[in-house]
Amino acid sequence: MKPRFQLFRRGTTYYSEDTVTGRQLSLRTKHRDIAARLIHAKNEAALHPAINLQIARAYLTAADPKIAARTWQEVMESMSETKRGVTLDRWQRAIKDEAFDSIRGMPVIETKPEHLHRVLREGRVSTNVFLRRIHNFALDMTWLPWPVIVKVKWPKIVFGEKRAITLAEHLRIVGQETNPERKAFYQLAWHLGASQSDVASLEATNILWENSVLTFRRRKSKVTALLKFSEDCAAVLRSRPSEGPLFPYLRTLGESDRATEFKRQCRRVGVVGVTLHSYRYAWAERAKTAGYPERFAQEALGHNSKAVHRAYARHATVELPALDDYERMRFPVTLPSQPGKDLAG
Repeated sequence: MKPRFQLFRRGTTYYSEDTVTGRQLSLRTKHRDIAARLIHAKNEAALHPAINLQIARAYLTAADPKIAARTWQEVMESMSETKRGVTLDRWQRAIKDEAFDSIRGMPVIETKPEHLHRVLREGRVSTNVFLRRIHNFALDMTWLPWPVIVKVKWPKIVFGEKRAITLAEHLRIVGQETNPERKAFYQLAWHLGASQSDVASLEATNILWENSVLTFRRRKSKVTALLKFSEDCAAVLRSRPSEGPLFPYLRTLGESDRATEFKRQCRRVGVVGVTLHSYRYAWAERAKTAGYPERFAQEALGHNSKAVHRAYARHATVELPALDDYERMRFPVTLPSQPGKDLAG
């Protein structure tokens, strides 16, 4: 193996040159014997890690012949095979992130922390989220024998502030929406707080009119939801087709396309800082303020809903109903008009 460091003299002083980086450093000596020993020590220090890495690679290759050549792009593609539906669509968009370009063709086994740090510097918050998942997937599959970046050293994920849409903003949006399908879509998002994909996929058969209940299978969690709807919500539902899909056009669009249409409408009416997901935050905050039990909110929005966790973690001012009123609402009974008289008798 070619020595990494070479000795040369400039004037009366000896120097070393790194044949990999080309960097030259003074050895601070005019004696050749001392300079030769320093060069030997530097080459030994560089040689042993390289030999150890080659030995490790030989053992790993015996267990997995593809380990030396497997790239991060292959890891991303393999991980895509584990996704389905809207999650697969979201994943395929995520791995197209240009920040990943610097490691796509890089062998996983040769990756160093600085390579992943470069991806994180060039990417966004979502890059941090998905790179962690890719890295951990490679670890779980034993394609990566050790973490490139240990868990505690990953940069903290800091999401941008997300806010709920206000009633005034919602009314402004639907008030100037001329397309009846989109208008009804935004109105149901306000009343139900469901994800945009779940609302867009609703069909007439999902409505149980006799019980005022909407039932559907959540596209993300695959869990069946049962949502009681109000009379205001019923009015919106009655405006939609009585058979087949409630939103025949919007259900054919992807999430990003529906989001783009919503953003365009927001821009027309001067509403900024909200997305379609803001309707879920709005529903959760309304539930919190009204004293709606958290377990009910979790059932309505989904137990893993970030909107619920965010809203119920805040110290919002809540006007709780009187216990007597809450009991009457849940357990309606006929109370005696003069309880004292009945007791005395």
